[in-house]
Amino acid sequence: MKIFNWINIRLVLILGLVIFLYSFAQHRNGDRKLKKSMVVFVGENTLFVKPETVNKLLIENKRDASSIRKDELDLNKIEKTLDTQDMIEKSDVFVSIDGVLKAVVKQKTPIARVYDGDRSFYIDYEGNKMPLSDNFTARVPLVSGTINEKNNEDLAALFRTIYDDAFLRKNIIAIQIMPNGSLKMFNRNYNYFIDFGRTMNVDKKFRNYKAFFQKAVLDSTLYKYNKIDLRFTEQVVCTK
Repeated sequence: MKIFNWINIRLVLILGLVIFLYSFAQHRNGDRKLKKSMVVFVGENTLFVKPETVNKLLIENKRDASSIRKDELDLNKIEKTLDTQDMIEKSDVFVSIDGVLKAVVKQKTPIARVYDGDRSFYIDYEGNKMPLSDNFTARVPLVSGTINEKNNEDLAALFRTIYDDAFLRKNIIAIQIMPNGSLKMFNRNYNYFIDFGRTMNVDKKFRNYKAFFQKAVLDSTLYKYNKIDLRFTEQVVCTK
């Protein structure tokens, strides 16, 4: 019985020592200051926000990261601050083992640029408005006309289709939204315009256009056309 009690006492003492050492280490670690901060951009769109801009938000406008103690950091708050920025889609903020405050940032992806009266803005990949950047101009289709709650979702899906297709992304440079909802598209290298009609059967219409283009470019007839009509899903109608 005495042996059993002594064993229990030793276990309690060892456990207490472990807890004390852990708490002491955590306290000392919290007292330590950061060595530096670092911003890492991921994805293909990395030019809209400068690292300096993100770094100021990361260190919460303090002089530099080396003046910040680890226990002063609220990583969740910093992430939320970064994620509310107009050009940032998602961020991940953490402190590395060697004391570096690091932010891994994915910037938003613009897929169209809209001119709406006096305003100009991007539509991002999620279909949301995104302001223009002073640092970089994206090469995306220029869109004129009205985008509202009624047509926003369908148009965003159309813009994504163009962005995701290497041929369409290179070929389609402008889109005009007509008052009746029909779309007129303009290409990069030829004088014709595309009468696309409304945002229905989008994939079928683009397949027809790509098939027509690949055939017409071989016999050099593309220069002869003024209009390519894609409204009829079973055929492509060309007007000289």
